[in-house]
Amino acid sequence: MTLRLRAVAAATVLLASTVLHAQPAKWAEQAKRVTIMRDQWGVAHVYGKSDADAVFGMIYAQAEDDFNRVETNYINALGRLAEVEGEREVWRDLRMKLFIDTLELKKLYVSSPAWLKALMVGWSDGLNYYLSTHPQVKPRVLTTFEPWMALAFSEGSIGGDIESVNLRSLEQFYGPRSATPAPSRNDDAAPTPFGQEPGGSNGFAVAPQNTVNGRALLMINPHTSFYFRPEIHMVSEDGLNAYGAVTWGQFFIYQGFNSRLGWMHTSGGGDVIDEYLETVAPKGKQWTYKYGTGTRAVTSKVIRVPYKTASGMAEKVVTAYFTHHGPVIRMDGTQWVAVKMMNNPLDAIQQSYGRTKATNFESFKQVMALRTNSSNNTVYADADGVIAYFHGNFIPKRNAGIDFTKPVDGSDPRTEWQGLHGLDEMILLKSPANGWLMNTNNWPFTAAGSNSPKIGDWPVYMSAQREDNARGVHAVRVLQNRKDFTLDGLIGAAYDSYLPAMEQLIPPLIAAYDALPAQDTLRTRLAVQIRTLRAWDYRFGVASVAMTLADAYGTEAVQASALAARAAGIPVFDYIATTATPMSLLGALARASDRLTRDFGSWQTPWGDVNRFQRLNGEINGTFDDSKPSLPVAFASANWGSLAAYGQTGQRTTKKYYGNRGNSFVAAVEFGPKVRAKSVLAGGVNADPNSPYFFNQGERYATGNFKDVLFYRDDVEKHAVRTYQPGQ
Repeated sequence: MTLRLRAVAAATVLLASTVLHAQPAKWAEQAKRVTIMRDQWGVAHVYGKSDADAVFGMIYAQAEDDFNRVETNYINALGRLAEVEGEREVWRDLRMKLFIDTLELKKLYVSSPAWLKALMVGWSDGLNYYLSTHPQVKPRVLTTFEPWMALAFSEGSIGGDIESVNLRSLEQFYGPRSATPAPSRNDDAAPTPFGQEPGGSNGFAVAPQNTVNGRALLMINPHTSFYFRPEIHMVSEDGLNAYGAVTWGQFFIYQGFNSRLGWMHTSGGGDVIDEYLETVAPKGKQWTYKYGTGTRAVTSKVIRVPYKTASGMAEKVVTAYFTHHGPVIRMDGTQWVAVKMMNNPLDAIQQSYGRTKATNFESFKQVMALRTNSSNNTVYADADGVIAYFHGNFIPKRNAGIDFTKPVDGSDPRTEWQGLHGLDEMILLKSPANGWLMNTNNWPFTAAGSNSPKIGDWPVYMSAQREDNARGVHAVRVLQNRKDFTLDGLIGAAYDSYLPAMEQLIPPLIAAYDALPAQDTLRTRLAVQIRTLRAWDYRFGVASVAMTLADAYGTEAVQASALAARAAGIPVFDYIATTATPMSLLGALARASDRLTRDFGSWQTPWGDVNRFQRLNGEINGTFDDSKPSLPVAFASANWGSLAAYGQTGQRTTKKYYGNRGNSFVAAVEFGPKVRAKSVLAGGVNADPNSPYFFNQGERYATGNFKDVLFYRDDVEKHAVRTYQPGQ
């Protein structure tokens, strides 16, 4: 071991020892510098003397609300899920460990700037103090939190870049196999069954010239699994004052606002991940791969993955392979496939935190210049009246003559990344003349109406999305040609009930029915259904029977057409509108009617009787029960273009539809001399069914009835139902 490595190892051991033996008295002393006020909704407003004190208090408050989710996010980030979930999570853990090396994270912590190190210490101390003052809470794995662990989860997206690596293909490659690897199939491209609520988000920004009060407005509307993020407020005497949604366990507001500006992330952006086909050959007991006119040695690392069994702990030992492009994750024919993606947790966590303290567009742009938000776009608005849209943030420069949408030849030096594009080389809209901009996880070429970027002006890899989506079409319609936006008006636009996808799905169905011969039995069987849909205005509502029928029909029609549309290279809605056979559409309507009748007694069931909101427990993967109380929900799936997205993922075991993904934390913000905001959260901030804050926002959420955000301290104090210090 070199002298430098010995020094790093010694520092790491000393760090761990310091954390493990930290005295509760030290934490109690820091707790005295923190005040937590819970408002009537249970939202924690955390005030600290320093930023580190605010971090200490806000992570303590998160642990009070749902320690299980806090711990689970870090169990997952550290590749330790199999230790509690068993062997079925071994490959998920291996995937994390291919990219996240705890020794490297510890080194990064040691080299961190002092201000960031103080935040990470405040983070770990806040969690450890929570555990020391709540002995009844039994962690599943992480009995002690160390500061470096914060670097394992430095970007708050619901599905990070690492999750793009297919677990089945990873298992096929690293599972038991012969010395000479056999070809295996890549399942990454397998289509997801339609009906699952898609991921995504909406971000809208409106400039002062389009608002009644002459102030910029921001709509923050992430679509995530419910309860993935709570809302919280953190303030310090060092200039921090940020409110919004925090991903459980992180110490920065992920989507939100401060007194001067706000930001909303939508997943998407540029093409940020590339796969390289490596031509490998054995050389003794090792492997080489072709590069240029020569070969290079494949490097390897032994990775140990512990997992729980019925009789105790076991361990899977994997020899992982790496080329200079990145870890090997699967095979394609006889070639190995290595993946290259961003892996810069130190800059990423600095960018994530730095956003919260920016004060104007230029300072926000300086933070964005770190270019480590690889999975997101950003919609921005501020008190100076600036609105902006950043399409992506981390975008590698590439040879424009090579198609990077497919795995590229790893032996060809021309496929290498050539550094990163600067912000001014990316798609960036600032205060377009039309006075509004948006993103709905769609391409950027409709982001600001006629003032949008032009599709031919940018390299193909600048946008991972190749088309608009139904929400994008809808967003343009509710934002354009309006000069009368208010805070409530923006909320109304974000909850507009129209479903543009039905413009493609319903007319061909009606045309197919009208073309039926007079004697066809389907004319009689489907007459009332067609009459119902013919009269429908394509708007959702709890009393709408047409909404129930259209949702069921659309799901059946898309499932029936998906494979053919995919084979033809046509978006499935376009396929239904132009190519699907009349009988396939009529058959979809007949099946939908039969299913609804079987499940509800009649297909003529109002949407609010079918589409429900229910929270029975605080488990991460919640369950639903038709016999238990629930609330009607008017809004619908993002699949149909509903801006207020609401739908279900996973296997449905009930007759009623219970949302578990879509609108989660939603906020509308007006910037000016003073910031004004309204918000609503799915369910409530606390995971304990016995807590008054478990489901106290349920009815507001289900009806889109926003509450006033308490941002300034005098307002918080007036409405605080509990004021305390951590540990009390």
